[in-house]
Amino acid sequence: MRFVTQILAMSRAHQLGRQLREIEKSVHGLPRRTRARLGTLTLREIGQASRSEFPHLYGTSPDQRYLPWGQGTDIGYTRARSDNPEVAMRGIALWLAVAFHETKDATHLKLQLHHRQLLRLLHELKQVHRGDTQQEDWMGSAAA
Repeated sequence: MRFVTQILAMSRAHQLGRQLREIEKSVHGLPRRTRARLGTLTLREIGQASRSEFPHLYGTSPDQRYLPWGQGTDIGYTRARSDNPEVAMRGIALWLAVAFHETKDATHLKLQLHHRQLLRLLHELKQVHRGDTQQEDWMGSAAA
């Protein structure tokens, strides 16, 4: 049984790694202001997911909660590849939230590595958001 678990973890790590590379490219291709909005949206999605009974299954229908992993990352990834910018941004936020919770307490080495990469990307989004907020505050005080 341990062997099957290891194979499942390796295949999931491979899938998440492939998707993470595409998500990172999408995030880095966004304009700075859009990345700031994405940071806010992602934080909101992570919060909503953490309030659910099974955060790593956020975005998955309740009748499918006994699968090895949820469908939230697949749904988010599909939306992230949309031609509609708003749908794509919401898909990226969903993917980041679900992948964050899925890899947070992972024991498999590759999944832990993906979690660190996710944290790095989330930190970048936080920095962009913080810089954008400070710029708005400065501009608001100058107008006063």
